[in-house]
Amino acid sequence: MNEWNRNRVRELAPEYVTIYESPDPSRIFAYSPGIAILPNGRLIATLDISGPGMAEMPGPSRRIEGGALWCGKIYTSDDNGRSWTHRADFPFMHARPFVAGDSVYVLGHCHDLTVISSNDGGVTWSEPRTLTEGQCWHQSPANVVHANGNVYLVMERITKPDIHGWPVSVMAPVLLRGREDADLTRRDNWTFASELIFEEAVPEDELDYFGVPFYRVEGKGGHNRIVPGRTCFRMGWLETNIVRFVDENHYFFDPTGRTFHLWMRAHTGGTGFAAMAKAVEREDGTIETMLETTPSGKRIAFVPCPGGQMKFHIVYDEISQLYWLLSTQATDSMTRAEKLSDDRFSLPNNERNRLQLHFSKNAIDWCFAGLVAKTEHSAAARHYASMVIAGDDLLILSRSGDESASCAHNGNLITLHRIDRFRELAY
Repeated sequence: MNEWNRNRVRELAPEYVTIYESPDPSRIFAYSPGIAILPNGRLIATLDISGPGMAEMPGPSRRIEGGALWCGKIYTSDDNGRSWTHRADFPFMHARPFVAGDSVYVLGHCHDLTVISSNDGGVTWSEPRTLTEGQCWHQSPANVVHANGNVYLVMERITKPDIHGWPVSVMAPVLLRGREDADLTRRDNWTFASELIFEEAVPEDELDYFGVPFYRVEGKGGHNRIVPGRTCFRMGWLETNIVRFVDENHYFFDPTGRTFHLWMRAHTGGTGFAAMAKAVEREDGTIETMLETTPSGKRIAFVPCPGGQMKFHIVYDEISQLYWLLSTQATDSMTRAEKLSDDRFSLPNNERNRLQLHFSKNAIDWCFAGLVAKTEHSAAARHYASMVIAGDDLLILSRSGDESASCAHNGNLITLHRIDRFRELAY
């Protein structure tokens, strides 16, 4: 082995357990991996499937995003992720599992927010119940925060569902708060934060000097075909995580514990930024969403974030007192769109083949912990992952593919990766 190979960064978790494999990779695609751990150690995994072959698939599918049929699936594991049991299917998408009180829930959307629950550790599940009526929602699985006797998570409302194309400019991240001991399949047990719509909160024409947006897109909710087959939509935010600052010396620390910062994928056409806002609980119990400000008084809507151009997942670990960031590594965002190979998906900043891990004590300054997994084949993605801490290990559920996948976006696998003793990566 030469010196170059000896010093090269190696993957932390290239091996995996396959939880779901498409029966037809060209017509059935696997999306939206979510994962939770129960107090007894049982793992709950969720995912959804869609594609042109869905009419032939069993399960309670519904027409949701893009007018396509979608169906969700639930799996459990009692041996730390080595083997999995299929427990149920559900008729909604973009779902995530979480524990509250003695129950486990799966919350996503079928246009309207939809939830199911289990009182026996994920073996059997309730019928779906909607939390909204006549609305259109979005959100890939992201983190869930427990604080103040409540559970907090974010879903995004598409405020103008009639927009053609990708509506990230008109999405509003909404912090949802529910009591840990309440029945969270009931709408009256949730409090919804006020809405902050990207195109109203961030005046795009006033941005300058740091290259955002990278491409010009005209018109509200518009899009621009950069080159044939590669389109950029209006700038926006989506796929929100919650960050709570517990260090009293942090500039964004709230001593009342009532501020929840929202870290979002930033669709700018470039890389390296996440979008940011905050939701503040008021004395009357309402929650107000707004932009944060710096000590200079300037509003801040973008923060440095490795992989912030794609869906990412943040977990705060109380033992290491660090934030851990699982995201997609960009390596080739500056190749001109017309020079990309035909097998590259979408725009140059839309690579999906490398999962990376970072840590930070303040969620701004991120230190590279390692490359989780990567592939060389353009269709064999490792991306859109979720994670959960299981003792000393980090379990990562990835939206994946192999060489038979339709493309990097439409994968055929959901895979579980394990990083043993992950805290030892901090330095």
